[in-house]
Amino acid sequence: MKILTVGGGAREHTIVKTLHSSGGEIFAAMGNKNPGIARLSEDFLLEKGTDIPKIVEWAKKKEVELAVIGPEAPLGKGIVDELEKAGIKCASPNKDAAQIEVSKDFMRDLMQRHDLPGKVDYQVFDDMEDIEDFLSHYEGELAVKPVGLTGGKGVKIMGEHLDNKEDVIDYCRKIIQEQIGGKPKLVLEERLKGEEFTLQVFTDGENVKPMPLVQDHKRLFEGDEGPNTGGMGSYSQADGLLPFVDEEIYGESVDIIRETLKALKKEGITYKGVLYGQFMLTKKGPKVIEFNCRWGDPEAMNILPLLENDFVQLSKSIAEGDISDIEVTFQRKASVCKYIVPEGYGIDPVPGAELEIDEESIESEGAQLFYASVDEKDGKIYTTTSRSLAVCGYSKDLEEAEAASERALSHVKGDNIHMRHDIGKPESIERKMKNMKKIKGD
Repeated sequence: MKILTVGGGAREHTIVKTLHSSGGEIFAAMGNKNPGIARLSEDFLLEKGTDIPKIVEWAKKKEVELAVIGPEAPLGKGIVDELEKAGIKCASPNKDAAQIEVSKDFMRDLMQRHDLPGKVDYQVFDDMEDIEDFLSHYEGELAVKPVGLTGGKGVKIMGEHLDNKEDVIDYCRKIIQEQIGGKPKLVLEERLKGEEFTLQVFTDGENVKPMPLVQDHKRLFEGDEGPNTGGMGSYSQADGLLPFVDEEIYGESVDIIRETLKALKKEGITYKGVLYGQFMLTKKGPKVIEFNCRWGDPEAMNILPLLENDFVQLSKSIAEGDISDIEVTFQRKASVCKYIVPEGYGIDPVPGAELEIDEESIESEGAQLFYASVDEKDGKIYTTTSRSLAVCGYSKDLEEAEAASERALSHVKGDNIHMRHDIGKPESIERKMKNMKKIKGD
């Protein structure tokens, strides 16, 4: 089957690799030439994912039958709607459904209208006078979120990034004046305390097939210090849970996603594809931080390589709107993903470092390499200003998966590069367990 993929990051390399291993003929549209994607493609088009008319025309010319979209930006701009008009089935959400990620006020309002479990207290603002008045009466800590897309880097939290209400006001003014996220509008939410985790599901809009849980690490430095990034790495367990999430909490989280899909359906929106729920496990149970309308990055690298189903057939069934009879299964393995990024990433990145990569040795360590944002010149690989490579170890045991990822990292050489070594290590897990006990008051 001829399949269009859109996007050129490590997430998309993972998607392409899994589709290719299921026999898919890949036609990839990407803004940068991802070496891993290019190698597996029948043909590729170097265009931004938001240049929808060019991508649709190219897909029609290549007689593509099915599309799987990686990034959120083209989904929010309606690439699925245009592809479906051209007769190409899509295993990704249309423009209306993608609003669950691209518009934070839409998501929060949806949860409020339908009184969904996992909702939080919030208010939407577009006026500084109203914000200052609200803050003069508000006693607790807040999260400040632009309503639109910011690449995972627009959220700032009192007590972490913002010291006091004056800092909150300054950041709100910056969002409105600079239209961070694309609009002069923001959401103020109650600050959630606990441990974050990710639950991704396959859905046809009605049926839900949940995946193993993953915990991402947003902070740049070890010990969860430093600025937020797009994600420095993540881990998952062989049993599909996390050290601080049991079966009951997992079930509650799946129910929240099911109820959210039902709410969308009641409003005339059928969501097809992967729905990503970012949760905070709090003292009062799981709360929704956000929903994403696509695979997580890095979470896709933890989960997709463990999928036991034929990914082409599963994607086709999602696109056709019925996965009710499909049993989705995963290998019972743990995974640890670690990103290699340019020095200064998240602050002032230094691009142009040459990377020496021994892919065969990485695979011999029980790991996989996924190319992200790199430049390829004369057969050599160089860093850009964004994340460069993801290296993921897989094993029946979490400690061995982490060890495999560390061994694999040794087969990537380069100056001016940075990575977090603590992701998935016992001391990091223990720190998160202690934090959760403290939150619960145990």
